[in-house]
Amino acid sequence: MEYDNYDEDAIRRSRKRKSQLMKKKRQKILRRRFIIMAAVTFLIVLAVVIVNITSGLRKTLGQKAAFASDITDETQSEILMPTEAPTEPPLIYAQMAEDYQDLSADAQIASPYAALLDVNNHRIIAGKLADTKIYPASMTKVMTLIVVSENIDKMPKTYTFGFEMLNRLYREEASVAGFLEGETVDVEDLMYGLVLPSGADAAEALAIMAAGSNEEFAKLMNEKCKELGLKYTHFTNPTGLYDEEQYTTPSEMAMIMEYAMKDETRAKVLGTYQYKTKATAQHPEGIQLTSTMYSRIYGNEAPGVLVKGGKTGFTNEAGSCLVSYAVTNKGNAYVFCTGGATYRWAPVYDEIYVYKNIIPASAKDLETETTKMSPNN
Repeated sequence: MEYDNYDEDAIRRSRKRKSQLMKKKRQKILRRRFIIMAAVTFLIVLAVVIVNITSGLRKTLGQKAAFASDITDETQSEILMPTEAPTEPPLIYAQMAEDYQDLSADAQIASPYAALLDVNNHRIIAGKLADTKIYPASMTKVMTLIVVSENIDKMPKTYTFGFEMLNRLYREEASVAGFLEGETVDVEDLMYGLVLPSGADAAEALAIMAAGSNEEFAKLMNEKCKELGLKYTHFTNPTGLYDEEQYTTPSEMAMIMEYAMKDETRAKVLGTYQYKTKATAQHPEGIQLTSTMYSRIYGNEAPGVLVKGGKTGFTNEAGSCLVSYAVTNKGNAYVFCTGGATYRWAPVYDEIYVYKNIIPASAKDLETETTKMSPNN
């Protein structure tokens, strides 16, 4: 019986040990699982933190890049790119001065139409029916000279005259420079032939060289009028021969002259007294050309004023006319234009009178000296 009890005790102790071992084993397994779960949780948390940090960095870098892009594309261009200076209009349209002097009652001025332009202040300061429609006659050739000078790089270097044009101009009794059939003339000689003797032959030759025909050249003239902002001027031919649709006003003709004198080459041509063309087979000694304006004046008749350039004109419909550009010895510039005079010398006398008496005394001194100007002196 004692052995039986011993066996039972041994069995209980064995079971107890096994139970304790199993308990320890379970505890060990639980601890291991806990450690694994804790490690997994840590790794998950760490991964989330890393993802958030990476996302934040990307967002920050993206914002910085966008900001940098904004600076490059917009701010930098505004700060670093040079701004273009505003371009000046080719001509400031002259308005009537508040103290405009109406010369209609001045018996010393024979021309029925006139305008005196103060170039420095862009004002018409005096005149007679200054905004009235007139026919420009050969004052037209000032605009012809402008268009030619601005298209000269596209033009042929020379022109050879034919019989048909010269014969037509002869029948129309147009003034000519004197070029002959078969004569080949360069652009420079044609420009002087255009202005000094008021040559219609030179005018049409230049028109054909620049545009192919008188009609196409007139389109260029009118395009230039539009560019200059002229409102009451229209051309149909380069010569100034009468056409009812070829007209201007004294004020706008003065503005055309102002613009013409802005260019050194044009100013030189318009201010020349005499010029000799180059020798050709038809004219071995060249042609001596003389200005229709400077053959009537020296240009210094009005004390303190020098006439620097000009262009006369005449047709039966336009009468005698003249536009000239003068500078005082105090540096003030004026343009005087007349139209509709009934005799040849009237525009010249009107010009001298106006430059002597109508230009403000404060704009000039009482003494000046000048000579007739010629590139051949």
